[in-house]
Amino acid sequence: MMLLYETIAELLLRAIEQGIYRQGERLPSVRKISEQQRVSIATVISALHKLEDQGIIEARQRSGYYVRCRLRSTLLEPTVSQPVCQPMPVTGQALVLSLAKASNNTMLVQLGAAVPAPSYLPIALLERSLSSCSRRYRNRGAGYEFPPGSLELRRQIARRMTENGCPTNPTDLVITNGCQEAITLALRAVAQPGDIIAIESPTFYGLLQVIESLDLKAIEIPTHPRHGISLEALQLACEQWPVRACIVVPNFSNPLGFCMSDQHKRELVGLADRFDIALIEDDVYGDLGFGLQRPSIAKTWDINGRVLHCSSFSKSLSGGLRIGWIAPGRYFEKVEYLKYVTNLATPTIAQLAIAELLEKGGFERYLRQVSNQYVRGVERMMNAISIHFPGETRCTQPAGGFVLWVELPERIDAIKLTQKAVDVGISIAPGPIFSATQKYRNFIRLNCACEWDENVERALVRLGRLMD
Repeated sequence: MMLLYETIAELLLRAIEQGIYRQGERLPSVRKISEQQRVSIATVISALHKLEDQGIIEARQRSGYYVRCRLRSTLLEPTVSQPVCQPMPVTGQALVLSLAKASNNTMLVQLGAAVPAPSYLPIALLERSLSSCSRRYRNRGAGYEFPPGSLELRRQIARRMTENGCPTNPTDLVITNGCQEAITLALRAVAQPGDIIAIESPTFYGLLQVIESLDLKAIEIPTHPRHGISLEALQLACEQWPVRACIVVPNFSNPLGFCMSDQHKRELVGLADRFDIALIEDDVYGDLGFGLQRPSIAKTWDINGRVLHCSSFSKSLSGGLRIGWIAPGRYFEKVEYLKYVTNLATPTIAQLAIAELLEKGGFERYLRQVSNQYVRGVERMMNAISIHFPGETRCTQPAGGFVLWVELPERIDAIKLTQKAVDVGISIAPGPIFSATQKYRNFIRLNCACEWDENVERALVRLGRLMD
């Protein structure tokens, strides 16, 4: 026999399935449902919480409950990458700096850099936490928080990792200045100049910059837009070449947006064990999934300490605070030392503020609320691409994050398109910067977490016309 609140939840679910309340629409208020169904407000709230837990609806602060959006697309996926599996020096990354500078140009419509617009971030929540910690830790905040970093923050990160299925102690972690520094420290700890690093293809250009700066060589591994790095190709590369480490972004990869299955992650860690290579895991987008459950991390299956798990709050809370971390396993002492000699410490108040926000549950509440906003942003961009871009255009269908990898007709040169786009006030990221060998000449990456307005819509229309 169903409980009363379950009956109310079933009635609301039926109304949603019948299209009475469509995706993105607001449900009646708690009081109105209570009056309509002649039940208590507490019963209605229990029913709404049940639907929220099932991912059917979402609560929006001071606005009520809405039907969750689900990603839909009529666009075909890009073809699977076919890079040349041979170690090569990383070149051609000079264009990346100009892209980074363009992200600060307020005259451009920002579709290039993978940076969420302020409306996607809990700025007011952060302000309160920073203000509170500045007063409470006035003297401590004036000093260095030497590696491994704030114990309060490491406790909260370890708790979240443990709750996600990867048992972690605070003593396993080193706080860093963002995920980029975590990855740099990881590579410095495991590799020497001239060593070979296996990477996904395409991959985030920031990884390529680090590899280039450390005088390492990259070997690009074919990567599926939905399943991730090819384990067969990676194994073949390890058999042919002395691969020292492999860098992967298992959850909502930038730029492809895929989420590796648990089986794929487990086999990847096993492969690293078999060939005695370090596995550097970049999980910076892991909290920004479109599903109900946060995906697992590859380090969960690490029994030999060879996985260096890297992440940060730059995409989910604030890029400006520059707070990241690394769980370096067997490389802990070396990473801790390298962090110290590189820049002594990570800003103290920023660490304490995020620790407080995590401890009080504000971060988890924010993640539940913002998930649907990212889905809507990605879907809006997909719809615009299908309308304004050439008919042969293909596009990824990400499981999380906020970027799209777009395959354009072969006649289009992404570098030239990027230059023309800047001339008309639009910033985009061209495909070649996501490859160690400047592949993907007819690909671009677009940021969907932008302030969607007439300027963005006009920019996408202009982009489509430039392609013609």
